[in-house]
Amino acid sequence: MKIQKNISLKNYNTFGIDVKAKQFIEISSLENLKELLSLKKDFFILSGGSNLLLTKDIEKLVVYLNIKGIEVLTRSTHNQNDIFVKAQAGENWHEFVLWCLEQDFGGIENMSLIPGNVGTSPIQNIGAYGVELKDSMFELEALEVDSGQVKIFKNADCNFGYRNSVFKNELKGKYIITNVTFKLTKNRHQPNSSYGAIQSELEQNNIENPTIKDISNAVITIRRSKLPDPKELGNSGSFFKNPVILKHKFRQLQHKFPDVPHYIVSETEVKVPAGWLVEQSGFKGKRFGDAGVHKNQALVLVNYGTASGQEIFELSKKIQKTVFEKFNIQLEAEVNIV
Repeated sequence: MKIQKNISLKNYNTFGIDVKAKQFIEISSLENLKELLSLKKDFFILSGGSNLLLTKDIEKLVVYLNIKGIEVLTRSTHNQNDIFVKAQAGENWHEFVLWCLEQDFGGIENMSLIPGNVGTSPIQNIGAYGVELKDSMFELEALEVDSGQVKIFKNADCNFGYRNSVFKNELKGKYIITNVTFKLTKNRHQPNSSYGAIQSELEQNNIENPTIKDISNAVITIRRSKLPDPKELGNSGSFFKNPVILKHKFRQLQHKFPDVPHYIVSETEVKVPAGWLVEQSGFKGKRFGDAGVHKNQALVLVNYGTASGQEIFELSKKIQKTVFEKFNIQLEAEVNIV
């Protein structure tokens, strides 16, 4: 293991923010990670860099987790249609989805093209187009920072919620996820095309009985039409969570704004698209120096070139303030701000 000094993190975060790591080390095996934990406890874990806004240089040792590998597991199960696949933390999420599709393993195709790595996917319970990670995650392994011991977390142990998990709350910073095991289907798939945009895309292509690859292709087409490629325009995907509000509050909102789109979450809660709130507040397509809001999707903040993390953060605060004043709804950032 070799520690490097004063390394730019511009190529290690999808916003393309040029901050420096005072010290930097790449970890490519579980053994090296355990060795590092035995020597040092105070560090900053960096994986895909996709759900992250860096606003300043990192004074701690930055640990770039790059452990790779995908393995089909042999497990006894009462359902012969189940297949268990373990992916190491450093695997790119979208490439893992494509690998599963090549093997005809179903269950995560709706989450195609989500940026980031497998190891960070459970932290915020990634999801898209009617499917969340919690729907297919069986278990994960993580190293406890204090003891260096491996602990297995079953699905129920993770306390998954909307873009949330135990790893964003009471266990934040206490564990490092090293691999994730998924329970997928191996032949009798149940493609989820319930999301309106997917249905429209399938209809345009005259697909009546979609395969899991059809679903993935539809999602990729939709995402590429709405979301900028981080390799071409720095961004972190959806910057804000879609707020979930109580029904009585939604009725008040709907009275003032009859055309507000919404999704029923439960008998007492309604989800309102954050992108609509941002767009209605006048920010869609607006640019403030090199920090801006994407022209096709108001939920995406972008770096047009040399914006600092602090400038993007200040823009996000301005958006939150305006949305609250107009709609009395507090937007919550989905990305981690450091």
